[in-house]
Amino acid sequence: MSELSRREFLGTTAAGIVGSSAIPAPDVVANQSPPAPVSAPRTAIRLIVNGRERDVEVEDRWTLAEMLRDHLQLTGTKVGCDRGECGACTVLLDGAPIYSCSYLAVWAASRSVETVEGLAAGAQLHPVQQAFIDHDAPQGGFCTSGQLMSAKALLAATPRPTADQARAALTGNLCRCSNYNHYVEAVVAAGASSSIVPESGRGDGQ
Repeated sequence: MSELSRREFLGTTAAGIVGSSAIPAPDVVANQSPPAPVSAPRTAIRLIVNGRERDVEVEDRWTLAEMLRDHLQLTGTKVGCDRGECGACTVLLDGAPIYSCSYLAVWAASRSVETVEGLAAGAQLHPVQQAFIDHDAPQGGFCTSGQLMSAKALLAATPRPTADQARAALTGNLCRCSNYNHYVEAVVAAGASSSIVPESGRGDGQ
């Protein structure tokens, strides 16, 4: 094994000194103040949530899911992947299903949002909710609210969907229990129910 030359030795030693000097002493680190929290811009928005007009001051960085769950206490909307992949956070925006974890709350200004809490009319379940129960669709239940909202959007546009149409509508909702056949059966059964009324024929303004 060759011996280090004086130049190589000095170069290695100097690099070590520079590296060690870049590490602050423990007492210096301990005495440093934590960085001040960054204040995010806020915007006052007005929107309709489950048929009720709401005024909310939101941070511009909040997602719609965050606003619904943490600030309006509508916790039926679930957050699974938090990256727009699983569909557990699905809500209806002006009647169309969206992933609320990937949609900023400030974008919902002047628009209508419907969550799973808005399906039932008091103690009366929405037909799709009742069909889910009748067909044993809910299993773990975590993804159920997102499935219900996608199904509701389909039934509003296509009151008598086929099984293939139901499968297509639920494509964006992943089920950890793999209970897809029961979901499809429930959606088709809800459509066959005479109590389903197309959105265009409703008289309640929703």
